[in-house]
Amino acid sequence: MQYRIVPVTPFRQNCSLLWCPDSGRAAVVDPGGDLDRILAAADDAGVEIERILLTHGHVDHAGGAGELADRLAVPIEGPHVEDQFLLDRMAKQAERTGLAGARPVSPDRWLSEGDQVGFGEVSLSVLHCPGHTPGHLVFHHAPSKLAVVGDVLFRGSVGRCDGPKGDHMELINSIRGKLWPLGDDTAFIPGHGDMSTFAFERAANAFVSDFVEY
Repeated sequence: MQYRIVPVTPFRQNCSLLWCPDSGRAAVVDPGGDLDRILAAADDAGVEIERILLTHGHVDHAGGAGELADRLAVPIEGPHVEDQFLLDRMAKQAERTGLAGARPVSPDRWLSEGDQVGFGEVSLSVLHCPGHTPGHLVFHHAPSKLAVVGDVLFRGSVGRCDGPKGDHMELINSIRGKLWPLGDDTAFIPGHGDMSTFAFERAANAFVSDFVEY
């Protein structure tokens, strides 16, 4: 699997363009906005987007999903149904954050722990990792040793839990119980900021390193 990170919205959210190199079929993860920039990246890579994936329901990650799905006539998959309340309140989120143009999103398929999503010859495993939001998902491609983790984990930090239905201990348990078993050599694309590896975070992240006790 190949990928390109496309920062979008004033929040510099890491929208991910993932594709199968054999077929040129692609998925877009978390198209929060700046859709023309996302489409230009797909055109530059010479790939065809066949589905949209959402890690969670916050507006900077999901605000452009409805419009992009309409433009391309492709399905939206994810997040977990526990984030429906956030998708239903997309307009309110947009008003509060100043992200114009976002609209409510109704996925074609809610996703759960253990599901698979695919494009071309690529299949991603779905992990339910609540804490930042109750319905947050992570997408993992084992052959590439790559995870797209949204706002669960960042380089040197973790996701905020002060939003509606956030839970800090649930987040910590998601990271340690769901992400670390994927392997220290797994690299991850966070929802914001630079990529990292689980090995680095286990050694140096002040919130979830192996040296932090809860």
